Amino acid sequence: MKKLMKKIDIFCYKHPRFGIPNLMRYIVIATGIVWIFSMMDSTGTLKYWLMLNPEMILKGQVWRLVTFIFVPQNESFLILLFLYFYYWIGTTLENQWGIPKFSIFLLSGIILTVIFDFAVYFAVKDATVVGTISYIGVHYIYLSMFFSFATLFPDMQVLFMFFIPMKIKWLALLDAVYFVIDIVTLPFPADLLPVVAVLNYLVFFGGDIFDMLRRKSPKKQKAAVNFKREKARMNFEEREKKYNHKCAVCGRTDTEYPGLEFRYCSRCAGYHCFCQEHINNHIHFTE
Repeated sequence: MKKLMKKIDIFCYKHPRFGIPNLMRYIVIATGIVWIFSMMDSTGTLKYWLMLNPEMILKGQVWRLVTFIFVPQNESFLILLFLYFYYWIGTTLENQWGIPKFSIFLLSGIILTVIFDFAVYFAVKDATVVGTISYIGVHYIYLSMFFSFATLFPDMQVLFMFFIPMKIKWLALLDAVYFVIDIVTLPFPADLLPVVAVLNYLVFFGGDIFDMLRRKSPKKQKAAVNFKREKARMNFEEREKKYNHKCAVCGRTDTEYPGLEFRYCSRCAGYHCFCQEHINNHIHFTE
């Protein structure tokens, strides 16, 4: 996961114009328009023509590969609150990550959902099951986006139910419980959809989480340090290295990327250098 994330970071650095600026704004507006027209469509024809349907896609209706993300998951006026909340999360992630990385995040979630839907279609051949997965698939894309937001901003407070101040990390914990409940209660193979959403999240944060858990794991007592040997080793490494700064997240150096800015994080324990893309986007070192 960490190597894949490093490749994504390098791609984003080399292609700063990749992606769609204000992507969540367009998704929210399109979803709102579909919701308004679907309120006037008692037969559900509009949603049917927009939903992800492998059988119809194979017959030429390729627009469904994109339009299914605009199908609202709630027909009540609560959808407006839902859209506002995820517009806020999406724009915050885009500002934090940059346009290319956020676009890749949403694109990977969509691709994973489409692949899973087609896999179920070819394996199960049950129109009812496939239709259920197509309808709820985009919901987990948004939830994986929320997990990403909670990982970057765990202590940010929001008003839960409009009046209860609660930190994002506790809401993420409630969502994690919701994920587990869905895995247990949803019929097979729809119960695998939460796993697909978590997979998209792990692509972007799995390496950082693994490193954090490894740092917190108990370590065996180290033997006595030979200070002369350690000093010689450090001097040798200092002479051999071909850079002055190296990002602790993506591994980019000032030699490979001379135009990239590097900074040290004041919140991390010790001295850890990060590039301009990760100085505000990393899990802080605690020891």
